[in-house]
Amino acid sequence: MNDLIRTAETPALVQIESMGRKIDIEYQWIAPERNDRDLIIFLHEGLGSISMWRDWPAQVCAATGCRGLVYSRYGYGKSTPRPHDEARPADYLHIQAHDALPALLRALGLENEHPILFGHSDGGSIALLYAALFPDAVRAIAVAAPHIFVEEVTLEGIRKARGIYQSTDFPARLARHHLDGDSVFHAWVDVWLSAPFRSWNIEAFLDDITCPVLAIQGIDDEYGTLEQIRGIARRVKGTRLLEIPACGHSPQRDQSQAVIDGLRAFLAENGVNVEP
Repeated sequence: MNDLIRTAETPALVQIESMGRKIDIEYQWIAPERNDRDLIIFLHEGLGSISMWRDWPAQVCAATGCRGLVYSRYGYGKSTPRPHDEARPADYLHIQAHDALPALLRALGLENEHPILFGHSDGGSIALLYAALFPDAVRAIAVAAPHIFVEEVTLEGIRKARGIYQSTDFPARLARHHLDGDSVFHAWVDVWLSAPFRSWNIEAFLDDITCPVLAIQGIDDEYGTLEQIRGIARRVKGTRLLEIPACGHSPQRDQSQAVIDGLRAFLAENGVNVEP
């Protein structure tokens, strides 16, 4: 594992054109020299970035023998910041799946790649949408604590997070991972707590997913019930569920080894040559 961690490249920037504008996207390769192995693309959560993953993507690549690509979406990490007066639309996750991720793949020369997607929270929703919109472009997806519809427990968790942000050193801690932490936080809170977003729902899209799916969720997830992943299983035939006890909204952090073991087994079952 340490060898693969050492082969993680320094994050760089690539310019993409998305929604009619040119923006810089921060990205990082893990073990790019293993060009004969499958590629896992990691899609971060609603407050995430490359640096907030820490070395977990490298651990996954070490455990599976895959290459990895990690990136920070528009507004996150060292990617182009989102202006404070630019409201995030209610379909922002659809835009990421339909427009921004394909633009990044083209910019990096990966448009003919058939990657495995690992998405956490918002990133899980993006992975599901991408697999539905481009069913022939992805080999498999694994989603941890994804959202497929809006639940009151999610909104309550976001309200609590807003209070913590206003009363603790959370802004300073978030700022370590983003060029504009305030923009990241308020864009996330504002769209999720907006009236138009209450009806956000991607369940119908799930019917178009044809690739293998691993759906992971902590039993103690403070931002969603198990109906989020069980709803996926009802729509996508053959979905493998991994419900993890003593685990909250970040399974890769709370129960890292359980997630890695589950991912290894899932990939092996679906023809990926994982490391022994």
